[in-house]
Amino acid sequence: MFVSVRERTNIIGIQKSLGAKNFFILFQFLFEAVCLCLIGGLAGLLLVWLVTLVPQDALPLGMSAGRIILGLLVSVGIGVIAGIVPAIMAANLDPVIAIRAK
Repeated sequence: MFVSVRERTNIIGIQKSLGAKNFFILFQFLFEAVCLCLIGGLAGLLLVWLVTLVPQDALPLGMSAGRIILGLLVSVGIGVIAGIVPAIMAANLDPVIAIRAK
């Protein structure tokens, strides 16, 4: 997410100069972080589901709805934790300095 903020510094500056509020920019980066983590969580759940299809006599495996929801909630939590600092940095950028940055 830090790289994403650095790559889009000019765009953030333009958004802020056009009147975007800090909350909008903060929400934009948090939303991206949560979506990326949800995609990773869903991919992990798909891999676990594929493992449960393999017949295993010694250790029966299963996926309940509660565990799926818990996995996705953990994924969202990781997205918020990983995205909060870069999102705050992006929201607090000065528009003039952000537009000039390269």
